[in-house]
Amino acid sequence: MSILNYWTIAALVLGLAAFAPGIMGVFGLGGNKFLVKGKTVLLTGASEGMGKSVAIQLAKKGANVIIVARNVGKLEKAMVEIKAAALSPSTQSFHYISADVSISTEAARILEEATKFNSSNPPDIVWCIAGTSTPGFFLDTTPQKLRTQMDINYWSCADMAHCILKSWLSTPNLNAEKKDRHLIFTSSVLAFYSVVGYTPYSPTKAAIRSLSDTLYQEVLLYPNPPQIHTIFPGTIASPGLEIENQGKPEITHLLEETDPIQTPDEVARNSIRGLERGEYLITVGWLGSMMRACAWGGSRRGNWVLDTLVTWGTSVVWGFVGRDLDGKVRRWGEAKGFKRN
Repeated sequence: MSILNYWTIAALVLGLAAFAPGIMGVFGLGGNKFLVKGKTVLLTGASEGMGKSVAIQLAKKGANVIIVARNVGKLEKAMVEIKAAALSPSTQSFHYISADVSISTEAARILEEATKFNSSNPPDIVWCIAGTSTPGFFLDTTPQKLRTQMDINYWSCADMAHCILKSWLSTPNLNAEKKDRHLIFTSSVLAFYSVVGYTPYSPTKAAIRSLSDTLYQEVLLYPNPPQIHTIFPGTIASPGLEIENQGKPEITHLLEETDPIQTPDEVARNSIRGLERGEYLITVGWLGSMMRACAWGGSRRGNWVLDTLVTWGTSVVWGFVGRDLDGKVRRWGEAKGFKRN
């Protein structure tokens, strides 16, 4: 039985796969907790894929949008689409910044330019989306490639978080009137459970989840703390996926062959809905929600009762899922002649 069939059984038994967002709304407090109209949003990795879709959808909701990426040509093309989606073109403002977020010093420069653009005020919302995946077996991946993915995926988030939190939590900003601010990271469902072939990538996304958990608690030290969130997408049909698949090991393709693939627009829409519900660890599809259920640990849950019930059910199913995946790996290794020296 494939992993998808096991998860389908879990979804049917629990009655939560297709209706989890609706159920969360029923049990939650309700109300939009992510109002962006008139706010300034800074998005990294927003020239294409999920990032561009997020920018367009936030523009539709009335946000002022600043996008960051390396390629100026892609930024300019994306900006045309973002501006065209504006709720109120005459009052909204848009800007792009060309930068390589894997360089530690760029975060400060980006925020300095964004603050200047935003009438000397730091952005109200910072959403780190930039990332890359270069799959491969651990022993076939050079230490330099491992570090490069950590620089792009993790350190770009840590550097940006350090700069924006330092700004938001400085004395002048703390003494100002209360503002609704959000720091949003983008991780991956592989932070909950990884599979062979993603050793260069998954640890970088797990590190983001750990950073998020720590910051969520640390900002409570301050009055009017900003809100911390992390998004956990699965497979996204994007230019990045096409590049990723070129070097992906055959066994990795086999293990994820039945995983659902979502469009950037769908991922962006579901991410924003989770933010509007006030969720902390946000998944964008039923499979991600089930994987999250097996990995909550001590992280804050959106609805303690519902999330705990899902955790109990998926923990049982995972015994079968894990065994199925491990068996596929062993059989593939035997067929390909993998041997220990």
